[in-house]
Amino acid sequence: MGVRVAYLIASMAIVSGVAACASNPYSEPRAAWRGEVEDACLASGTVRPSAFVQPMSPLGGRGSCGLEHPFKVSAALNGGVAVSPPAIIDCPMTASIDRWLMRSVQPAAGAYFRSRVVEIRQIASYGCRTRDNLGAKLSEHAFGNALDVAAFRLADGREISVVRDWSRGGAAERAFLQAAFAGACAEFYTVLGPGSDSYHSNHFHLDLLRTNARDGRHFCQPTPYDGRPVAELPGGDSVGAVAKTPLSFVARGRESF
Repeated sequence: MGVRVAYLIASMAIVSGVAACASNPYSEPRAAWRGEVEDACLASGTVRPSAFVQPMSPLGGRGSCGLEHPFKVSAALNGGVAVSPPAIIDCPMTASIDRWLMRSVQPAAGAYFRSRVVEIRQIASYGCRTRDNLGAKLSEHAFGNALDVAAFRLADGREISVVRDWSRGGAAERAFLQAAFAGACAEFYTVLGPGSDSYHSNHFHLDLLRTNARDGRHFCQPTPYDGRPVAELPGGDSVGAVAKTPLSFVARGRESF
């Protein structure tokens, strides 16, 4: 009887160990598309090393975490917009941050403040962790494929803060953040902000998780204009759309990255 009990306990321990291993997000193999998109970005020459975009040695971490070709980015748009503190991100994110600032953020700053953004304040770039440090899946931060933006500083010294101005700021501040958010929904594959869940009440989470790009749609919470792509909004771009018709946002589901 004692032998049987001992056998059962040992068997349960083995099963539990296997289950724990299977559910360990750090043990998941790195998706092949990550290397493919990074290699394509590097080969395109879109991102070039500079005083503001400095190549780093490969970064490793627990399990699948890490980057083969990380960059330490202290400024975007060739030094025109400081990134504070400097972010550690991959090539695709570096290129997308530049495009987002140029296509959406700077035009919105000009439209609503007659100024330009000279700094973005980020609160998370590379970090080997799961989603919200609790989830069963690795965060895109674990691959340097994400950036959390909390505030924007203008050339005239004003700061527009996500946590302060998204819902309680003046009309210009709210419209600017809405335009920046809608533009991010067009550029990045995952965009989360205030209203998506409690974890993103004070920043915009931006990432390029390829599986969230389907049929021309990206995972954007809260969703501007009930999910219509920015290109289909009135005015043809995020600034024109917001200027003509205030954005409405719809929160659907609760997913964190």
